[in-house]
Amino acid sequence: MQILIIEDEKRLADALGQIMQEARYQADIVYDGRDGLAYASSGDYDVIVLDVMLPGMDGFEVVHHLRESKISTPVIICLLYTSPS
Repeated sequence: MQILIIEDEKRLADALGQIMQEARYQADIVYDGRDGLAYASSGDYDVIVLDVMLPGMDGFEVVHHLRESKISTPVIICLLYTSPS
């Protein structure tokens, strides 16, 4: 299974990538929305793990452009919320 991780928090993205590789999945990691869209546009992925808050282009824009291009790869959107201390 080929997975694309689009996440700007590098430690989180790298940890997810490591977990996927240990589970014997192939994972590509990109850290901003524009690069994520470029990778995802290949259509070679079985699933995309996508953050919403990204530099360059937010996650909703990435999905919009993919669907506009008729790329129907399933997307798991990550919404992380941290409450104020």
